[in-house]
Amino acid sequence: MPSLPIDQDIANDMVEMLDDTSGVHLEMVSQPHSEAEALDALASGTADIALVSNAMPYRDGVATVIPMYPTVLHVAYRVGRDASSGLSLLQDARIFAGAKDSPSRRIFERIATRLDLSENDFEYVTDVESQADIVILFTPISPERVREFPDLRLFSFGTPSDIGSGSVVDAATLLSPYLRPFVIPAGTYGTITPEPTLTLAVDKYLVARQGLAPSVVYDLIEELLRLRPALAAKHPGMLGHLNGDFDVSRSAFVLHTGTQNYLRRKEPSMYERYSGIAEVSITVLIALISATVAGFRILQRRRKNRIDRFYAKTIALRDLVTPGSTEDERRKAIADIRELQNEAYAQLVDEKLSADESFRIFIQLSDDALQQLGAHGIDRRTSDA
Repeated sequence: MPSLPIDQDIANDMVEMLDDTSGVHLEMVSQPHSEAEALDALASGTADIALVSNAMPYRDGVATVIPMYPTVLHVAYRVGRDASSGLSLLQDARIFAGAKDSPSRRIFERIATRLDLSENDFEYVTDVESQADIVILFTPISPERVREFPDLRLFSFGTPSDIGSGSVVDAATLLSPYLRPFVIPAGTYGTITPEPTLTLAVDKYLVARQGLAPSVVYDLIEELLRLRPALAAKHPGMLGHLNGDFDVSRSAFVLHTGTQNYLRRKEPSMYERYSGIAEVSITVLIALISATVAGFRILQRRRKNRIDRFYAKTIALRDLVTPGSTEDERRKAIADIRELQNEAYAQLVDEKLSADESFRIFIQLSDDALQQLGAHGIDRRTSDA
């Protein structure tokens, strides 16, 4: 159970809503714990989840689940105090800054060091209502609670336009990355905030022991996001900055495996990734095979065109010789056909023609033409010589 009442209310609402509407069951421990004690319980395995400030130091065995809501730095002072500067505001003041080692106390100690204030220049008190001149707390936006103190005013570290201009707020966020600028709009707390208040915020995180089952964390995130409208209606700002995905880049702790699985839920699975690669590979392979087949067919077509040329020339030479042709014309036709045969054999050796049925038909055609032209006896011997 968180130590601050407002955090206790939020935790109780989470437990009740989850028990009523989901299969995820949460059980609150009976005694309040400081955030340091909560982290000890997670690290030792005596607790499963806890609400802690992202300003807490890193701990082994603790992992981030989801950012829940911003806790805003409220620096409130009694009406009548000199708020012209931070030094005049804090000098000789009775200050309530939360428990020792709390984020509120640590941020005040940094402010005091920056202003060269020693512990003799102010006094810590434990009672807000009757003793404190200054109240310094990291707390969620809670109009109902703050309105209980109408004699307080909120101290502003500047104006909204100072963000990003090298202001003291920019210095704070640079030196402490878990902090971020935050503007409390005018009227949020009625007369307590007559103008916009520039301050700082640090997110409250739901964290878990690292050994908690990833499936449990995954389901818990889904249920919390489903309940976001109901939770935000009771506690302004709770889960309000989140959508289906969320930014955990500022987290002081490592991400829980269940959180990683949730944030990666839309990424393609290993099967989908490699199936895509396989599809591309198969497409490329089919393209290569198609190109090879097409190239082979083109080569065959070219060879067929070449052998067709030999057919045509052989038939033309054969038909040139008629019964009225002279002996010299007959001999020349025979020599030309044999020259065609020699050329065809040469191209066969050079692989410009294929030793297939088309080539066999050409040889048969040319031999028949020679026989018809009477290439025998003295003609054949002369040719052989």
